[in-house]
Amino acid sequence: MKIVVIGGTGLIGSQVVSGLKALGHDAVAASPNTGVNTLTGEGLAQALVGAQAVIDVANSPSFEAEAALDFFRTSGTNLLAAEQDAGVAHHVALSVVGTDRLTSSGYFRAKLAQEELIKASPTPWTILRSTQFFPFVAGIIQSGSVGDEVHLSSAMVQPVAAEDVVQALIELVLDAPLNDTVEIAGPDAIRMDAFAQEYLAAQEDRRKIVAEPKGLYFGAVIDDRSLTPGSAARLGATTLQDWLRRAVVAD
Repeated sequence: MKIVVIGGTGLIGSQVVSGLKALGHDAVAASPNTGVNTLTGEGLAQALVGAQAVIDVANSPSFEAEAALDFFRTSGTNLLAAEQDAGVAHHVALSVVGTDRLTSSGYFRAKLAQEELIKASPTPWTILRSTQFFPFVAGIIQSGSVGDEVHLSSAMVQPVAAEDVVQALIELVLDAPLNDTVEIAGPDAIRMDAFAQEYLAAQEDRRKIVAEPKGLYFGAVIDDRSLTPGSAARLGATTLQDWLRRAVVAD
């Protein structure tokens, strides 16, 4: 099967391409680096010739509300139109758990707009909403850093390993379209401040974590339901401790 992976040279996309190729599929890494630009349409029609499915894991380079909205609307509109012209039979997209709940965040509103475009398209689809990847904790810490302290929300999160998301995307694209949204998360929930504390301790970083019940997550107040999945979510196999052991070795 020919499967085009939009964002196929990034963290998730490159692993999806490798995994599909290992299974014998014709996986095409489509990104500006390979001459395919969903914002301008450059190379898109050519990349989709003969494709049975598309996996879209491209992300906005900016979390700013208007920039993210413009990216997902423009990219999504161009991609879905090109898929119709090419006769693509299955569109799989990676989104974020909580997209429909955290509408106070401009980035989440942009992801919701992307999802709405997909659902309105005649191309059969499957949306995989993922919780935050484990490495994203570094960005969370940076966003809450105030001098030698890190101020973070104490709301629950359920981070997941990238490789577990990759496996889920591969399984979904090789199955029939669901025309539905599914969720994936890590095996364990943890408070955001505790997640950051575990990471800093593993890095022997002595900065103090300050838990704030009304703390902001990239500008939005969150609670225990904002970023955690429902009871029917798929759960990855990789625990936080599994990932921390690898992350410390990698660093």
